[in-house]
Amino acid sequence: MTTHANSPARTATSGGRPPLLTRPLLLRFVSMVGATVNFFLLLSAVPAHAGRDGAGLATGALMLSTVLGELAGPWIVARWGNRGPLTAGLFLLGAPAPALSVVDGPAWTAALCLVRGLGFALTLVAGGALTAALIPAERRGEGLALVGVVGGVPSLVALPLGVWLAQNVGYGPVTVAAAVAALAAIPSVPGLREAAPAQGAASKPLGMAEALRDTGLRRPAAVFATTALAAGILVTFLPLAVPHGSAGVATAALLVQSATATAARWAAGRYGDRRGSGQLITPGLLLSAAGTALMAAVSGPVAVLVGAVVFGTGFGVAQNATLALMYTRVSRPSYGTVTALWNLAYDGGMGAGAAGFGLLAGHTGYPWAFTLTAASMLGALAPAVRDRRAGEGRSAGAGQDLRGTAG
Repeated sequence: MTTHANSPARTATSGGRPPLLTRPLLLRFVSMVGATVNFFLLLSAVPAHAGRDGAGLATGALMLSTVLGELAGPWIVARWGNRGPLTAGLFLLGAPAPALSVVDGPAWTAALCLVRGLGFALTLVAGGALTAALIPAERRGEGLALVGVVGGVPSLVALPLGVWLAQNVGYGPVTVAAAVAALAAIPSVPGLREAAPAQGAASKPLGMAEALRDTGLRRPAAVFATTALAAGILVTFLPLAVPHGSAGVATAALLVQSATATAARWAAGRYGDRRGSGQLITPGLLLSAAGTALMAAVSGPVAVLVGAVVFGTGFGVAQNATLALMYTRVSRPSYGTVTALWNLAYDGGMGAGAAGFGLLAGHTGYPWAFTLTAASMLGALAPAVRDRRAGEGRSAGAGQDLRGTAG
């Protein structure tokens, strides 16, 4: 895994703390925002357009190829660096998007989603490794929180906006807007110059197989995958689950969920930097399960909106806490592998949730499907509790040069 250093990000301020907002990090935000807007504009719009029969297949295909791309991502980045795969990822996200409005049938939609999922995986792994190198070691919590906001605000706007635009403007314009967002970010990538590896950071990175065998990484990833499973269900099926005359409730709930997740991710990052991220993982899981349970009242607008707030809070906390904890447990050359593993949990969970929930709801109906999903999420308490009991001594032994993000 290539590790990157950036001298401006390591230059101390007059107060002894390095600056967080450096020019390279700001430039990196351009491609981050482009990929995020593309992905979230279409994340709910495509399933809503595909209907109940094709919704789970579309999201499942998107997440399947994303997962496969993330498994191969560390090897790709190690072989070709970060800028080339990041550019390819933006292209694969953007170029196929307009074709979604002209293809006919679930199979063609799923095929395009497979291509876009691979592109998304490359932007996550390659882009995450670049981002990790640009956050100063002394400011991990703030850096993760900032990146969470930069990635969260576009998703906050784009997720409900995609559904609203498709309903009120048309599905075709939404796919074109998503394409432009990703493709317009490509010219920013050459400016992300890759510096030589920093001294002392040339140790061998973990491979994906090693990372999956490491309980210190596997347990938080498993807990986060459980919350992501519910997130995949929410964004895919909530617009279909609410009564036909309540489309505005689904849009509002997606907006509220994104907003609270972004705020909670910021708060968790600040708290975790001072008190430790490990103690936040169990509360994040419990809040996520409680919010999912509230979604069972799909015919009650207030319950749906409250559930979105509760779920968004838990999901945002789990996002930041698991990612921060996993980074404290590896050395700097393994940032790319942790990026891939965390995003594997994210996208694998979302894909499994969307695909499985569609089958479950077909037999039980939406209210019982949400209830059963919430109950099953509590199974992740076991790895969460075991990891907490293992203590954060392992994290303390990893050193202080462990900073990164999967932004």
